Amino acid sequence: MGRLDGKVALITGGARGQGAAEARLFASEGAKVMIGDVLDADGEVTAKDIGDAAAYMHHDVTSEADWEAIVAATVERFGKIDVLVNNAGVFLVLPMAMTDRAAYERVIQINQVGTFLGMKAVTAPMVGAGSGSIINISSVAGLQGSPGSIAYTASKFAVRGMTKVAAMELAPFGVRVNSIHPGIVDTPMLSELTQYGPDVMTSLRNRIPVGKEMGAEEIANMALFLASDDSTHCTGAEFVVDGGMTAGFGGGSGAGG
Repeated sequence: MGRLDGKVALITGGARGQGAAEARLFASEGAKVMIGDVLDADGEVTAKDIGDAAAYMHHDVTSEADWEAIVAATVERFGKIDVLVNNAGVFLVLPMAMTDRAAYERVIQINQVGTFLGMKAVTAPMVGAGSGSIINISSVAGLQGSPGSIAYTASKFAVRGMTKVAAMELAPFGVRVNSIHPGIVDTPMLSELTQYGPDVMTSLRNRIPVGKEMGAEEIANMALFLASDDSTHCTGAEFVVDGGMTAGFGGGSGAGG
């Protein structure tokens, strides 16, 4: 038996990276999975690779209409929705003085507002069912500050705070809400940081006590725990997967997605 037998999950940003790893793992554990993303070609390939247990739909997390559409499509295709993984996100490395309003607001809209809209969109079906698990992907940047990441850090602190509010509001209805705080994850988002110079990865690895970045599967495994009935008494909590980055001095912001 799989740990998610009979469950239906909606995963945003599921076309590649952490989201795709979560989709594959969830399906292998018995779940039906709806993958949402704006990367249509990658999303279609990921869903096809998984097989009949998965479907893909174009989904802009900043659009309330898109949220209504994908939740409705998930329920129509698979009958219900048990799990939401708010995984979609973007990363921006710029000093505060060089970050213009448009760039700042883009990060906030995707990482923060997108998470809010997702939680709101699944509240009715989950409350109606009397159960559900919402998993918000924050970051170690939602636990501490790091130079050069003011927009990203603001958005991930917000995800952490919203998680706690939603957990308190939805607990009486059987719906759990938790946040995952990854450190440095080897995903396409991370590879984008190489544009900032050859020493970026060395600098990042030096901040990780275990000495190396993790694979997306590490975050998927934590998401699996929170999606499953193994975590029925976990809500409003922060689950840190960072190789020790936030254990003491010298930590920094993470990049996953």
